Amino acid sequence: MMSAGELESILLRRHWVFDLDGTLTLPVHDFSVIRHALGVPKGTDILGYLASLSQEEAQPLHDRLHEIESGLLERIEPAPGLIRLMESLQRRGYRLGILTRNTREIALRTLDCLGIGAYFSEACILGRSDAPPKPDPEGLFRLSLQWETEPHELVMIGDYIFDLQTGRNAGAATIHVDRSGTYSWPELTDIGVETLDELHSILPD
Repeated sequence: MMSAGELESILLRRHWVFDLDGTLTLPVHDFSVIRHALGVPKGTDILGYLASLSQEEAQPLHDRLHEIESGLLERIEPAPGLIRLMESLQRRGYRLGILTRNTREIALRTLDCLGIGAYFSEACILGRSDAPPKPDPEGLFRLSLQWETEPHELVMIGDYIFDLQTGRNAGAATIHVDRSGTYSWPELTDIGVETLDELHSILPD
């Protein structure tokens, strides 16, 4: 179990990288439906499957995936506590980034829909074309270089195993946002919270 001092040392780190869908938003992606629409085998990672195809085979599926993801923007809702957390982190002078398996274009549109685009520099928003998709840690390495800090000084916040694996693979701290409260990957999780409101509540004064 993490001590109070260890918990505080993570929360005082000044470079935070967020997953987007399902972390800063309420979940809207039904990946089983998306797999079916793209012809991706059940239980297979969508981006991994597309990467295994030839360019000729993959491009129409990438186009269809982009179409699906764009359509989901109409259903985007902020996760409870989002604005309060962003305001608090900004007041503290923290550097904020996004690392998503979505495209940067849709990430930017999502942030605007959520009303939090101003909290993130565009250069600190990395999509699947800007760095290898999570759980590859390259995106965190690129952000750490941009911020002139070390990967182990970062905090990776997300709702899924890929986010937590990315943090571990980079040597960063991890925060699992799990609305179910079950925390299925404790070996990958430094801090577990059910909501962004709870994360805000445990920030040191």
